[in-house]
Amino acid sequence: MAGLLTPGGDPLLAVRFTVPDLTETFVRRPRLVGRLAEGVQGPLTLVNGPAGAGKTLLVAHWISTMDHPGDVAWLTVEHEDTGPGIFWTYVLESLRRHGADVPDDIGSPSSPGDVDHSLLTRLAAWLSERADPVILVLDEFDRVGASAEVADELQFVLRHAGDGLRLVIISRTEPQLPLHRYRAAGEVAEVRGADLAFVPGETAALLSRHGIRLTDDGARSLTEWTGGWAAGLRLCILAAQHVDDPDTFIKNFEAGQSTLADFLLAEVLEAQSDETQDLLLRSSILEQINPELANALTGRDDAEPILAGLQHANAFVEAIGHSWYRLHPLFAEILRVHLRVRLPGVEPELHRRAARWLSDAGLLAEALPHAAGSGEWELAAGRFIDELAIGQLLTGLDAERLDGLFAAMAPDAAGPAACLVRAARELSRHDVDRGLDHLRRAGENLAGEDAHAAALRLSHALLRVFAARLIGSADMAEAAAEDVTAAERSLPAERLEQHPELTALMLTDLGSAQLWAGRFDAARAALSSAVRVDDGPSTAYPRHESLSRLALIDLLCGRPGRAESHARAAVAEAERSGLPPAARTGVAQLVLAAVAVDRDDLAAAQTHLDQATASSSASHDPVATAGLGLVRSRILLAKGHPKEALRVLQELRRPPHGVEPSPWVGDRVALDMSTAHLALGDPLVALEVLAEEGTVGPGATVAAARARLATGDEEAALVLLDELSTEPDEGPGVIVRVLLARAQTADALGDESTAQRLVARALRLARPEHLRRPFVEVGPWLRSLVRRRPALAQGQDWLPSMAGVRATVPAPQMGPAPVIEALSDREREVLERLAQMMSREEIAADLHLSVNTVKTHLKSVYRKLAATRRGEAVRRARDLHLL
Repeated sequence: MAGLLTPGGDPLLAVRFTVPDLTETFVRRPRLVGRLAEGVQGPLTLVNGPAGAGKTLLVAHWISTMDHPGDVAWLTVEHEDTGPGIFWTYVLESLRRHGADVPDDIGSPSSPGDVDHSLLTRLAAWLSERADPVILVLDEFDRVGASAEVADELQFVLRHAGDGLRLVIISRTEPQLPLHRYRAAGEVAEVRGADLAFVPGETAALLSRHGIRLTDDGARSLTEWTGGWAAGLRLCILAAQHVDDPDTFIKNFEAGQSTLADFLLAEVLEAQSDETQDLLLRSSILEQINPELANALTGRDDAEPILAGLQHANAFVEAIGHSWYRLHPLFAEILRVHLRVRLPGVEPELHRRAARWLSDAGLLAEALPHAAGSGEWELAAGRFIDELAIGQLLTGLDAERLDGLFAAMAPDAAGPAACLVRAARELSRHDVDRGLDHLRRAGENLAGEDAHAAALRLSHALLRVFAARLIGSADMAEAAAEDVTAAERSLPAERLEQHPELTALMLTDLGSAQLWAGRFDAARAALSSAVRVDDGPSTAYPRHESLSRLALIDLLCGRPGRAESHARAAVAEAERSGLPPAARTGVAQLVLAAVAVDRDDLAAAQTHLDQATASSSASHDPVATAGLGLVRSRILLAKGHPKEALRVLQELRRPPHGVEPSPWVGDRVALDMSTAHLALGDPLVALEVLAEEGTVGPGATVAAARARLATGDEEAALVLLDELSTEPDEGPGVIVRVLLARAQTADALGDESTAQRLVARALRLARPEHLRRPFVEVGPWLRSLVRRRPALAQGQDWLPSMAGVRATVPAPQMGPAPVIEALSDREREVLERLAQMMSREEIAADLHLSVNTVKTHLKSVYRKLAATRRGEAVRRARDLHLL
């Protein structure tokens, strides 16, 4: 066993397979042990909580209570295990060392960086065949939490091992397993931080094991002050061990008196040397301590042995790997209070030194809070810009923290870097006027040829592209994008490669501005390039936005299938990246809503529209705002509410303040207004709207032709349609409507065979996309044609309005008594809409009748069918083959 090696050639460390021993002061907690015992009846148990919560010792205690602890394999995970080959080598060895007779033919990984999938398959197969399950405990699993590959492989083995494997994960964070599936299936037992917190009775037991007696109130106060955190309790107990009145001590300690803090520090630090005390005090300002960083704060060079000694003695210092350490949080908090007492006025200088060291080490995110703590805002902003981090204020996991940090920037902080940071914060809040004002000030001092000046110019140009997007100026965006490219040429490629979010943001904003301006080809190129930028947390939101806008371009070009594909990819990107719903662009859901309208699925359309409205960007992004109005108006039109649709469209005719007009938005507003006026029986007004806006293109021609047909001017409609190209350069969403308009015009002119041929072609194009709405929009004319040409309805079950049409004379058959009186053509049209669950108002709008006229027809239909209700009338009509 001792001679086994990892795939990288290192010996296996036996200590990692050892279940930790329980200390004499350990408090046994039956309430949690019972939950673990029940949990391992299922496949997955998760013990999750902060550092020092007692996770590891709890599981070790549970193992000690088992009748057959040999059934448990223990592995303490290390950071090096992010390499799948190393991780699975240790897992296999843990199983073997704890008594599982792992067959030799399962094999071992041969490379540190990967593991053969067939090995995992063999392992899962062997486990699935075991009579008794193996319990595998993975302690400190958060150390490989960033390795999605290890998590996926572990999930594969767990899923395929069946009842042969019970997995217990001890971690500070949730593992990257599909926990939602296990939770939904009731297959995961969880012990979380709140469960691990000590209750007053357990605190009293812990105090007792340390020889301290407290009243019930004292134990309760201590529990509340520490939040039941095990490590915090032990720290307080250590401080209270040698006082005469522990109750008073705990009470006063809770009150936060400085004398008690002094006393606690004296108890803790008294055994340490002066150098150690000085290092601890000065390092208390840090979240994490590196020996070289600590030396920079103390001015000495002895930090490495001091920190190693403190960690070895378990003196409130924890090694977290790669020569970094962390102070116990409660201890660090008290040290900071004492620092201000013992070394007054030194804290800003310590922050300044920490900021410079961390910045020089390339740890910008860690450096900025210290630069702010020192009051050197110009230094903080300058380093932020120099590190090309401006994009991190606009996107990525750290954006909120950085925004909060710079929110405290002093008003008198001057210089172009500070102005650029202010501009980014204002633009991210969609305050374009203030953002542009800060950009103007920053732009007054961008001269120079060094890297600092190039970083300033790059950030300035990037923010101008963003501002151009917000005001819908493609010209401004394109000019600023050229400046971004020029600035990049003055910077090292390796530095740019570290910030893929800059390219992703620039391309997304550029494509968005071009989309707004109707430059679809240029927008598609920019947005497609943004999607291809390196995949990572900092580029997740730009990719989500770009996919959404590509979907919108597809939709506007009449390609709903491709639009849906891009929109669903955008939603999937948001889900994969964990973007909260409110932070997502609403454009993807708007596209899905519009596609649902085209497919005549109005319930789905409304759902997607509601989801789009919930996005925080919906009221600020010009594209999203316009899209909301357009889709809302289309749903209202489809539901037969043209007046309400017109009110929505009237609002869209006025672009938001400071935003340039969009040609395609104007065109589509005019088209939908024309459709609404036509539904209200005002074809001349419909024509006036199109002429007033100067709307052009196939959609406008179809709308004008339909209005001409409504006035009875078939020749004028034919002239309009003849001006169109026989093969429009648009997708089926446009071409189908053109073909139906041509067919209706041909039928009105008496050319029924041409009308049939055009409708048949429209059906062939529409069927793959399930485009139902265009056939509903043409009204009763189409049903009349199908009754005359019933072959058109054959094989069109996907389109209910076509599939429901039958020959006007039913075949003789036995069945219900015939109708009292034959239905008129108009009554048939009313009946067909009744069967589609349309309201009286919707039937009236569809047939261009008044609601009272529809009521009259319905009374006649009910009388002739000997029915009293809608459902009864529809069933009887179907029995008689009238539907």
